[in-house]
Amino acid sequence: MGEGFHPTTADELEAVVKWAAAERTPLEIIGSGSKCNWGRAVQSAHTLRVDGISGVIDYEPAELVLTVKAGTPLTDVQTLLKEHNQELPFEPADLSAVLGGPNQAGTIGGVLATNLSGPRRLKAGAARDHVLGLEAVSGRGEIFKAGGRVVKNVTGYDLSRGFCSSWGTLAVATSFSIKVLPRAAKECTFVLLG
Repeated sequence: MGEGFHPTTADELEAVVKWAAAERTPLEIIGSGSKCNWGRAVQSAHTLRVDGISGVIDYEPAELVLTVKAGTPLTDVQTLLKEHNQELPFEPADLSAVLGGPNQAGTIGGVLATNLSGPRRLKAGAARDHVLGLEAVSGRGEIFKAGGRVVKNVTGYDLSRGFCSSWGTLAVATSFSIKVLPRAAKECTFVLLG
């Protein structure tokens, strides 16, 4: 694998993708790399790491909306929400032990790009059901926004939901607006054997 790119801003990311499109060279897009062992290996000349684009942009606990950069570690997001007695309703699973990576290494962008949802998905919905909007860079190297910061904001094709499960093939996300919910007062685990 060739050289790696590690942008820290959306503009730097845009420049890298624009260069790759002009050169017709493939990029492997990763956050922290926690899901690199999942599926077939990507055949690319260069790696584009987006975990440098991290941080909380806006958080309004009373409105139940969080806007966060894609490379923000998932543990940072969960810690912030826990401080305000809130949570990500889709309960993202930590599969690092199964995939051979370090524990709690994923980013919020990786969770949403893979639509990684835990067992609460049956009741609360998948990760894609809680994405309100995103900002991303297209394959041509153009920054665009889809959706917004409110629940009822989409007319036509919902690109922010379509991004989920795309594994970065539709675009490279730079930030997300996510609907959060109050933390459950009680929690129990139910195990069926046999």
